This record gives sequence, structure tokens and C-alpha cells, in this order.
Amino acid sequence: MKLGLGLDLYRAKTLDVPVDLVKLCEDHGYHSVWTAEAYGSDALTPLAFLAAHTRRIKLATGIVQIAARTPAATAMHAMSIDHLAGGGRVIIGLGVSGPQIVEGWYGQPWGTPNTRLRDYVAIMRKVLARDEPVTHDGRQISLPYVGEGALGQAKALKSILHPTDGIELWIASGAPRNTQLAGEVADGWLPMGYGMDGWEQFGPLLEAGFADRDPQAVARDHFQIFTNLTVEVTDDVRGAIERRKPMMAMYVGGMGSRENNFHRDSMARQGFPDQAAQIQE
Repeated sequence: MKLGLGLDLYRAKTLDVPVDLVKLCEDHGYHSVWTAEAYGSDALTPLAFLAAHTRRIKLATGIVQIAARTPAATAMHAMSIDHLAGGGRVIIGLGVSGPQIVEGWYGQPWGTPNTRLRDYVAIMRKVLARDEPVTHDGRQISLPYVGEGALGQAKALKSILHPTDGIELWIASGAPRNTQLAGEVADGWLPMGYGMDGWEQFGPLLEAGFADRDPQAVARDHFQIFTNLTVEVTDDVRGAIERRKPMMAMYVGGMGSRENNFHRDSMARQGFPDQAAQIQE
């Protein structure tokens, strides 16, 4: 088992990176520190800041939203931060967010998230491999771009910056198709709602993805799973539970529409469908 530290900077009204805490975790052998984004601070800038203050702890996103940037731009971020960090320390956790944020904040169509995520990972891997100028004929994302408004003058390009070795691409998911995709194309998986029966519920999906995996591209032996757990040292158990309720209510009830709420669905999958529906109501 490996330990990671999750930072909730994305919820803060001001940005104050807890450098001393991260350095303490690094000194005690923590594997990674994780940042996120919603519609405030971004997930990548704090990692660049932490690269200047740490030596070996992995710098990870949990998650960057794929609607926020093109895959080439996210790959550029990853390479830049990893160069600053000394190489082999960056993990890019990718996720699709939800239609309210994708269309309401980023102004992008929701479309078919599973297809878009597959194209996204494929393009990022080509950028990071730097074997040849990047081209990709995807169902949702293509390079060079030849769609509406294109001048027809696009040129396939190869990164000027040479990538470091060891940048990892992980996928966050709870729904079946993206979980299976994580098993197929990712270096790791960030599950949404991994309960006591997590492997019984999600294991067959990952195994189906592993069966379609290209062994030349991504080795299964190195695949990792990181789930999250909140720890509070206290004698007031009831008080600790009560302090968790507002955040749970915000996610299950508010981070999604009535039709599309992945956090509500996650709670339902863990055996609480009636409570999830009541919280959303």
C-alpha cells in the first residue's frame, strides 16, 4: 500500500499551498500529493509550485478536466512541470467532469465523454512519446484539425521540449465504460465510490480493459489504483460525521444536474440509492 496526500485547494477562495505539510509527507515516504480543479484554481499550477519545494514525491492531479484544455496543452503542462521537478514525478489524472461544468464553464459540448477520453489519452501519449509529428484521426478529437472553420493550413508538429521519462496518465471514473477504458489505456485508475465490494463491482470492468490492452504501449504490471479516504483523529465520532455531511450533500446533491449526477450515482452504487435520491431532492 502507498500513501498519498490530497489537497482541497480547488475549493478555496484564496490559494495557499501547504508546502510544509507536503514536505513533511515527503520526508515520511508518501508516494504522491494530489491536486484537483473545479471552476476556481487549476490543478496544474500548484504542482509547478510544489516542484520547486520538493525532491521526490510524485506530483499528481486528481483530476484535470479534459474539457478545460486540449490534450496537447495538457501534455505540455505535464512535460514542463516534470522538467522542473527533475523528471519522472508527474501523474496526470484525467476526468470528464459533468455537463454542467463542461458546457456551463468551459463552453464545450458534452458529446460522448468515453470517446473523447479515449482520443485524449491517445493524443497525449503520442505527444509524450515524441516519435514523430502528432497526427490522430479520432471520433471526437483529430490532429491536425480539419473541421468547421479550418483554413486547411494545419501542420502536424512534434514537441520542441523533449519529454522526460516516467510521466503517467491515469483515468478517474465510476461509470462502467470509462472504468474499462482505464484498464485498457491508462497507467492507473482513480475510482469514484470504491466501497467495501469495490473489486467485485469494478474488477470485471478493469479485467475487460486489461484484455484489450496493448502490451507494447502500457504494461499492466505497473497499473495502480488509488482511492481516497478522509482521516480525522478525534474522540468526537458523531461530530466528525456531522462535519462530513455538508461536503457529501454538496457533491451528491449539487455537483450535477438531476439527469446527470455522477456523485449521486456513485452513492447509489455503494448501496444507498434512496438516500442519494433524497439528498439530491
